Amino acid sequence: MRLAVIGGGPAGLYFSSLWKGRHSRDEVHLFEQNPAGATWGFGVVFSDRALEFLREDDPETVDLISPRMQTWRDITIVHRGEAIPIDGVGFSAIGRLELLQLLQQRARAAGVTCAFDKVVGSIDELASYDLIVAADGVNSLVRRTFETEFQSSLSHLANKFIWYGTTKSFETLTQTFAACDLGTFNAHHYRYAPAMSTFIVECDQVTWSRAGFATKTEEETRTLCEQVFADTLQGHPLISNRSTWRNFPWIWNERWSYRNMVLLGDALHTAHYSIGSGTRLALEDALALAKALESEPGDLPAALARYETARRPIVEKLVKASKTSALWYERFPEHMRLDPIDLAMSYICRSGRIDDERLRAMAPRFMHLYESRRSNGS
Repeated sequence: MRLAVIGGGPAGLYFSSLWKGRHSRDEVHLFEQNPAGATWGFGVVFSDRALEFLREDDPETVDLISPRMQTWRDITIVHRGEAIPIDGVGFSAIGRLELLQLLQQRARAAGVTCAFDKVVGSIDELASYDLIVAADGVNSLVRRTFETEFQSSLSHLANKFIWYGTTKSFETLTQTFAACDLGTFNAHHYRYAPAMSTFIVECDQVTWSRAGFATKTEEETRTLCEQVFADTLQGHPLISNRSTWRNFPWIWNERWSYRNMVLLGDALHTAHYSIGSGTRLALEDALALAKALESEPGDLPAALARYETARRPIVEKLVKASKTSALWYERFPEHMRLDPIDLAMSYICRSGRIDDERLRAMAPRFMHLYESRRSNGS
């Protein structure tokens, strides 16, 4: 079988190396429009649970990336100058470029033919392939070409966000809320290397307009964000990598395959960055597709149908939780009226998947702090 994989992000690279490693006689060609050493963004984060799921199916990959990851057991909410730790919420992070380089090495070692700096301009260019795997992200050529056939939908959240890095190293994944004359801001930040962190700045539309970001240069925008979070950054700069203001896109497809084409990762669905599941979903999609193809050898339509049937309920559950979390962020200026401890409780329960009983088992120190403050009326 000849396979064309469009997109050299985590989904495309991971599927390519998986398939070629298990089916050495098949031809796997990967096409990526950017250079091999380029990426847009900084760190990516995995929950402990996400790594456990991945280890069940592919311990080799977890063993490959784990030594390069930064890990922590708590998250921190900072509001009105007070830091509230929430224990028992383990995460790990790795630089996006480092992750891609590790996956590129595996793909090449498996025998995948990788073509970087290669733009696929039309699906017609891939007519000779038996299977086309679209792992080409939010702006997927395959999905855009066949929007009607995939029954694609696209909408955007109202809040604005911009993705930076910084040389400030943070002890935990932290949510910092800041109020100033311009309005309200939130920063999601976590270290992904000993001396580097991801730093995502988010604000509501009113604040964004009042700050005049629409007419500011990249440098002016970065400088203003540094001023808003000066106490958090402690003199460290924000680092731009094609950092621009965006509205988060919700992408969904009612059909996951069409003819000999199938969607993976962000080309298929998006999950809000507030639950840290985008890369996890991409890797798990790749695993599920490989399993489905192996379960239905020689019957591509049946394999693609199996992929969607088996994977869809899992993805729908995570995307639903992601949407609930995102809606909490859409109203974060309202939540900032709460005291720090109440904001922390509202935050950790935002997805609707955690009740008091589970929180007591998961985060006993936080629950003790919360209940003692409530009993004292503070």
